Parts: sequence; structure tokens; C-alpha cells
Amino acid sequence: MNTAAPAGGGESVDLRSLLADSHVSEVLDELDAELVGLKPVKARVREIAALLLVERARKQMGLAGGQPALHMSFTGNPGTGKTTVAMRMAQILHRLGYVRKGHLVAVTRDDLVGQYIGHTAPKTKEVLKKAMGGVLFIDEAYYLYRPENERDYGQEAIEILLQVMENQRDDLVVILAGYADRMQTFFSSNPGLSSRIAHHLEFPDYSAAELEQIAEKMLQRMQYRLSPSGLAALREYLPLRMAQPHFANARSIRNALDRARLRQANRLFARKDQALTREELMTIEGEDLRASRVFS
Repeated sequence: MNTAAPAGGGESVDLRSLLADSHVSEVLDELDAELVGLKPVKARVREIAALLLVERARKQMGLAGGQPALHMSFTGNPGTGKTTVAMRMAQILHRLGYVRKGHLVAVTRDDLVGQYIGHTAPKTKEVLKKAMGGVLFIDEAYYLYRPENERDYGQEAIEILLQVMENQRDDLVVILAGYADRMQTFFSSNPGLSSRIAHHLEFPDYSAAELEQIAEKMLQRMQYRLSPSGLAALREYLPLRMAQPHFANARSIRNALDRARLRQANRLFARKDQALTREELMTIEGEDLRASRVFS
């Protein structure tokens, strides 16, 4: 390992070699292939990876800048890839040596907050114990704080979390996630948490064209395909579903495809001729999608 050199010294470190040795590029490439769109998110992930790589190079040269702040906030609507990006971030942190294990523990309020006095601390500490050496992902984190309920124990979980985020930041990275407006209110009510968040990533909703790509990727993984009528039906379905309440981006598309598969299975089963070709077993037709209530 190189040591610190005097000002103007000739020692150097090769960032490309460090990057190759860490295999972080593989994780970034997987993220690109796995998730459609999300260009601003992917760009920010690459920026964070570059920062961590340079910090690693500085450490090799004996330049003591201290552990960079790594706790994060992911904001956006459901189904925009927050959990997937958190998993990839855990891998990046592990490969660059910032966490020991690189695993992701995903939780919600129910995993941290108890219903009785004395119940919250053990629950929260048990989750933190499982997450040590990796990343703790808290979805809908704003539900931890319920000021309207005087007997709520969420504040106790927050206080334990704050202590660990500060004192054990070398062994745990916390990612808080949820809707953007609610997260803003949550941070305003908990300045201690807000001050510990170094990176804020905003996840945009998908466009109809991106959702079509997502649907095709999902079908390909499941070894299905859309017929021409199926593709036409999907293109009509998407803007209709996007305009409805409780639309959850990729999550809603996955649910729609699951229902289309159910209708396809019933359509095939109802046929008098039960001899089915591979092509028929793989194909989602327009009628399998158009039976959705969205069209009515």
C-alpha cells in the first residue's frame, strides 16, 4: 500500500485499476440493464460510487479525510425502483470496502415499533443487529413519526436509530425512503435525522413508453410475449391505468401482467382442443388484457 507523500511527491494511484479490482462497474452495468429509465438516479449512483472510489484512493495515499457520510434518502412514488437501487448500492458499498457484508435489510414501521411499553427498543435493536455490516432500508419512513398520537412509540425507535447512525456509521448505512412530500415533512419534524442524510435521490415516475419496456422485460423473464393485438392493448391500457388512483408504476404493471396470465390460462383451458403449442403457451393476446376493468 502506498503511503502519504510530501507535497509535490511523485507517488500515484491508478483509479482505473482500483475500479477494476472492486468490480463496481459490473454492479453499475447490472443496474443499467435491470432498470428502465431513471437516468438522474443512475447518474447520482455513479457520482456516489466515484466519490467512494476517490476516497479509497486517498486513503491508500495516506490522505485522512475521514469516513464519508453515507446515509441516504430515496424519495418517489411506489414502484419506481427504490428497493432495487438500494440493493445495488449495498453491493457498491461492500465492494469498495465501506460495509463488511453488503447485505440489505428492508423494513417498515411494523418491524421497528412495538405496541406496548418496552417493546420498541428490543425490536429496533434486533433489526439494527441484523443490518450491521450492511444497509438498512426503511420504507415509508415517515410512519415512524406520528405526532398526533401521544402514546405512539415511534419516537423511541427514531432516537435509537439516530444514535446508531452517528456512533456506528462505519458499520451501517441507513436509507430512508418514501413519498417526497411526506419525507420532507418527516425531516422537518426530525432535524437530527435530516442532518445525518448526506445523499438525497429523487426517483421520477415512469413514462408510458418506459412502462411498455418494463412490461416487455417482465414478460421476457417469465418466458411470455405479447402478440400484435396484445401489444396494441397494452399501449391503450397504460395511459388509462396511469390516470387512475393508486397507480404504482412498475408494481402496477406487474399486477396487470399477472392478471393477464390468469386470463390467458383460463382462455387456453376453455378450448376444446387441449393440444397447445409452445407459441400458444407463451403468448398474451389482446383479449387477455382488454378484459381488465380499466377498459370499462
